[in-house]
Amino acid sequence: MGSLFSLSHLALAASASRMAFDRIRLADFRNHQATRLEGTARFNLLVGPNGAGKTNVLEALSLFTPGRGLRRAQLSEMSRDDAPGFAIGADLVSGVTPVRLGTAVQAGDGSGPSRRIVQASGAALPASRLAEWLSVAWLTPAMDRLFMDSASGRRRFLDRMVLAIRPEHASHSGRYEKALRERNRLLSGDRSPDPTWLDALEKEMAEAGAAIAENRAAVVEMLAERLATLPDQPFARPEIAIDPSSPTDADALAARWRSARPAERGAGRTLHGPHRDDLSVHMAGTGRPAADCSTGEQKALLIAITLAHAMLADGGRPLVLLLDEVAAHLDPVRRAALFERLEASGAQVWMTGTELALFTGLEGKASVWRVTGGAVEKEA
Repeated sequence: MGSLFSLSHLALAASASRMAFDRIRLADFRNHQATRLEGTARFNLLVGPNGAGKTNVLEALSLFTPGRGLRRAQLSEMSRDDAPGFAIGADLVSGVTPVRLGTAVQAGDGSGPSRRIVQASGAALPASRLAEWLSVAWLTPAMDRLFMDSASGRRRFLDRMVLAIRPEHASHSGRYEKALRERNRLLSGDRSPDPTWLDALEKEMAEAGAAIAENRAAVVEMLAERLATLPDQPFARPEIAIDPSSPTDADALAARWRSARPAERGAGRTLHGPHRDDLSVHMAGTGRPAADCSTGEQKALLIAITLAHAMLADGGRPLVLLLDEVAAHLDPVRRAALFERLEASGAQVWMTGTELALFTGLEGKASVWRVTGGAVEKEA
């Protein structure tokens, strides 16, 4: 079926050097039994009714990052129907020779849970190293309440932005979380924990925690500087900062945990550290906390932060933006501004929508796929 969005060979060639994903395959993932997407562009539009499987494609692409993807679902929830597992593959086009990325889940044999496998051109690698290959960020309708919900959601949002600019952040976070879990296990146990073992864990946590804090502070400073240069309209301009719960220096962190052992032993968990930090967001000009802004203002603040981050997240790695239903609640002026800034970012953009009319202005720049019941067909 033809459309105003037909992509010329010239447009495809012009965008190829900046593209990220192509030749995408989904097997037994959510409601997609065997889906293929080839011939991608800078802008990629997934169009279809609610429940068709558009967001499932975005979720599949989000699994090419460390972590649990944009829905934060359990692996067991992602396989189609009663399938024993799923597989996702994609060519990462960032140079002359594409890199074939793959991630799959194979069901356990009864002695253990399902496990996730990650490969790059056939070589196995830990999921934490995916951040070295590309940067992926996303906005979903579930994030519209980011500023109203718990600090943990804002930390995850911040850490994804940090990871896109500083891929080593995944390693520091993994070290910290592993030591934190062990410290919490000792604090909550029936026996008094061994002080020597706590010293060792707190040293590991302090080194990783200081690196996490430094990365977060650096990226927030970069974002704040970028946001300060953007106009207040048509998107609200946010002012952002870190709201720390503890010192950021390694020695000071270790000292804090050492002195807090009695109180944290009573609580059965670690009450201070980077895992308790928050992202503070206010509207520029008014100084109002984002949580006190209207729903529309909060959406605009979130989009502004995402767009500013997209203009920073380069580092020689492809950047992919997954935007679920982001255009549906924007007026035409804001939609046009969104598309303009997305094009300036250099990112490969994937957007979902129930109708093609939402993407007016992207004619000749986008590949379009119609999604129906887990089946995907590209428009000619």
